[in-house]
Amino acid sequence: MILEIINKEVKTTVAELCKRFSVSPATIRNDLRELEFAGLLKRTHGGAISNRKASFELNSYQKEVENVDKKAAIGRAAAQYVQDGDVIAVDTGTTMFEFIKAIAANKNSTVVTNDLQIAMYLERFSEIDTILAGGMVRRNFHSTVGPIAVEAIRGFNVDRSFMAANGVHLTRGITTPHIEQAQVKEALVAAGDEVILLADSSKLGKASFVKFAELSQVDVLITDSGISPELLAELEQAGVHVEVAKV
Repeated sequence: MILEIINKEVKTTVAELCKRFSVSPATIRNDLRELEFAGLLKRTHGGAISNRKASFELNSYQKEVENVDKKAAIGRAAAQYVQDGDVIAVDTGTTMFEFIKAIAANKNSTVVTNDLQIAMYLERFSEIDTILAGGMVRRNFHSTVGPIAVEAIRGFNVDRSFMAANGVHLTRGITTPHIEQAQVKEALVAAGDEVILLADSSKLGKASFVKFAELSQVDVLITDSGISPELLAELEQAGVHVEVAKV
């Protein structure tokens, strides 16, 4: 029953499940732990979310409550790669929003992005020029996709592209669940003289539906301390400089 609820509603909380089944929080947490061990869901702080296949993607509202501290630390670490006067491309996503918050008040730069939330946030900062790639709005994901967005991004050359991903895999590359989103990401990667990938450790060793870049195209990967020493060594052997952000 718990699994049916989570698959239907995508996410739920321990409190909601306690109310539905009239049991204690300890009982619900134990059930969620067992379901997660079986690979049927993923526990979050205070609840759980559905564990879907490679083509499934949490929307922006759901991502906002996932690995918040790690994303903020990764965003701060990435901010060190931005110099005054830089022109940068910024991918869409909650980790990217944390990165933007870290640079907004301190850097004079130009930002090219397809993320609506990022563009709206930057509007208040007179030191930053923001270029929003137009296109079809991807509902619930705060971003633009489609040929208009892709062509707009292809017209730019930037110092660095800051990218997000749903999967980072040694042999399957850098991936995302959505085909049109992948096309925009591919254009963002191609625009940059340097590519910096921001991905918390939950994304590492996983492959999603569509590949938008090879590992060899990534200059720097910024992640958190959840990365295993073995994977860290393998990534660096593959030529990727890995920076571990302090949470």
